[in-house]
Amino acid sequence: MTSVLTRDAISAPARRLSRPMLGVIAVGVLVIAVHLWGRWLQARGHRLFLNLPPLVGHLEVRLAWPGLAAVPLGAAAIAWGPSLAERLPWRRLLWAAGIAGAAWAVALALTEGVGGILRSPGSPRDYLNDAPLIGSPLPFLDGLVENIERYTTHVRAHPPAMTLVAWSVWRLGGGPAWIAALEIAAAASAVPAVLLAVREVSGEARARAAAPFLAFAPVAMTIASSGDAFFAGVGAWAVTLVVLATGREGRRSDALALGGGLLFGVTALLSYGMVLLGVVPLAVALGRRRLRPIGVAFLGSLPVFGAFLVAGFWWVEGLLATRLQYLASAARSRPFSYFVVANPATFGLVLGPAVVAGVTSLRDRPIWWLVGGALAAVVLADLSGMSKAEVERIWLPFAFWVLPAAAALPDRTRSAWFTASVTFGFALEVAVRQPW
Repeated sequence: MTSVLTRDAISAPARRLSRPMLGVIAVGVLVIAVHLWGRWLQARGHRLFLNLPPLVGHLEVRLAWPGLAAVPLGAAAIAWGPSLAERLPWRRLLWAAGIAGAAWAVALALTEGVGGILRSPGSPRDYLNDAPLIGSPLPFLDGLVENIERYTTHVRAHPPAMTLVAWSVWRLGGGPAWIAALEIAAAASAVPAVLLAVREVSGEARARAAAPFLAFAPVAMTIASSGDAFFAGVGAWAVTLVVLATGREGRRSDALALGGGLLFGVTALLSYGMVLLGVVPLAVALGRRRLRPIGVAFLGSLPVFGAFLVAGFWWVEGLLATRLQYLASAARSRPFSYFVVANPATFGLVLGPAVVAGVTSLRDRPIWWLVGGALAAVVLADLSGMSKAEVERIWLPFAFWVLPAAAALPDRTRSAWFTASVTFGFALEVAVRQPW
């Protein structure tokens, strides 16, 4: 009897670990497979515009001296992050997690020196480059679709809101550093926003368990700095406000839903793909059988669309114009059959091993509303054919809602998975040089 009990005691943890490990191995095999497939396509003349399939960046191990700060920061996170997440008062935890997320993103970017932070906002393809072309917002909005080919890549690929943000910064005398600061701050604010939503649907213990994984995720490599980081921050608060509305009644619920809807309108004018983020609060609303906040949020978004329409920009017309530009760009030579597989592999890579393991272990239905909603949005984005490559950056707003899956990992193994996640994120940043 004793030997049977001993065998059961030993085999039970092994069984619990097998599913997460199998999930991580499967994603690893998928990444290797799409890398080899991509190299095979490139050898036969296909222009994928990828340097390290399925990643856009190229392999270049480097560690500039400012980036050395990531080493003690990562070590401190591993040593004290999970315990602090358990002990800090809730409000302090929200602030601490957001600040830690910003610090980690900056530290990772600095592995390439200061240029790692300023490269994207200072790029000739980015929004700030076209700010001098805008005399004033109204003529710009009225003529954007008609004159879309006049503008640089990111302006042509997005609605005009982010361009107007860059124009405002330029008019105030700011430059790439200002834009980078806005993008990093916005993305850092997504961390407490997601934690609030997790606490709302699954309780404070789950939110505390998720906090370190949100602050020190490998996907932080795309936060400092890119416009998608700004989108992620605004979108996170839009989702959270609507999620909070599903747990309340009356005027308080309506006020939260209206606020979330207003921010959803803003996110839709920042990036066309951000409308898919609405799947996340919709999943929560369906799970809670509280659809009224979704309707109220939709009404809350209409003034944003209306204001831009009055100014001369119609969202649907802009989307169609951008689609034509996209189909005539590098996407023209990127085969859908490859990227429909490579995109999820890339997404799994930048989420990191802990989150992949967490997704395979997740049995908490309320958290599944958040994680499953985000994964459904990713599937829709993938099948749309408008996300061929670069998803390590452009799917960042969805990634924040998959990261809480790591909270489902068993308590006794969570610290080990967190260590693996932080180490992997640092190694990925040091080994792969990104174009943004």
